[in-house]
Amino acid sequence: METVFQPVVAAMTALFGRPPTMNEMILIPMIPVFGSAFLFEWLYFRRKTGSWNTGQGQPFWTREVLANFSLGVGYYVSGGLMNLLFVAALFTVVWDHRFYTIPINVGTIILAFFVQELCYYWYHRTAHRVRWFWTQHVSHHTGEIMNMSTAARQSILNGIVGTWMFYVPAVLAGFTPELMLGLLGANLAFQWFVHTESIPKLHPWVEWWFNTPSNHRVHHGRNVQYVDKNYGGVIMLYDHLFGTYEPEEEKVVYGTPRQIKSHNWFVLNLHEFVDMIRDVMAPGPLGERLKHLWKPPAWQREGHEPIHTWTVERHEEVSPKC
Repeated sequence: METVFQPVVAAMTALFGRPPTMNEMILIPMIPVFGSAFLFEWLYFRRKTGSWNTGQGQPFWTREVLANFSLGVGYYVSGGLMNLLFVAALFTVVWDHRFYTIPINVGTIILAFFVQELCYYWYHRTAHRVRWFWTQHVSHHTGEIMNMSTAARQSILNGIVGTWMFYVPAVLAGFTPELMLGLLGANLAFQWFVHTESIPKLHPWVEWWFNTPSNHRVHHGRNVQYVDKNYGGVIMLYDHLFGTYEPEEEKVVYGTPRQIKSHNWFVLNLHEFVDMIRDVMAPGPLGERLKHLWKPPAWQREGHEPIHTWTVERHEEVSPKC
């Protein structure tokens, strides 16, 4: 196994100027698989419907797909840069101050899987309910169509806003950073394949336990009953335990209630962060202004109209998640 991966590790080390993290070791070699799966999905859809229309509002709208992939490229580049600058070193420091050392065997890997899923659940839920973290996650939800390229719709702000902090407790507890980041990479790789409308609802048992395409379509919906639901990465266990599970019933309307109307790479990455800072800087009591950082994204302070630097389309009839 080591011989198989050695050329990959050597190439990535030369590219990054450092050994790759386990997260990178999983996600970067998967890029050709992701691209092939998207191409297969697109061809399957075209053959099934007989339509080659890629205009606005279509499931494979060209501008939307190109925006998705451009955001994905930014995510990979920024993630590598953040790891180089501080994230990889930070996890090394945390590991050096761990409380225990949990050995790696079949049992602890299974346990680590559930721990990683719990960390991911609370990151994901926080990213919807705390505006500071929503500034990083919002770009993923601004897509108005659903196909596998939507999974690439990620942000350059991960390292800056601190998404890594949700995995620090697991490393402090004694799970190695390599194991946790590897499981996170597998989690994110799995999620590529749930961003699709080509797969219908599956057996109820599968829908209850796993993050299926149906469950994840719900997560991307701005329908009132779908807002802030189905946070799980691979499994839906914690959504059932913490009351955030919702099955797919009516047709999903994708996007956010305050939908940014842009395909500009910089706007998609930065619009919410810029608006949040401008809301904080707007006149008013300092204590109230600072609440824009940790209150839910839809929170409004008295006497202040939320600032939108770029054009948004409001859907006030839907309970907002942004």
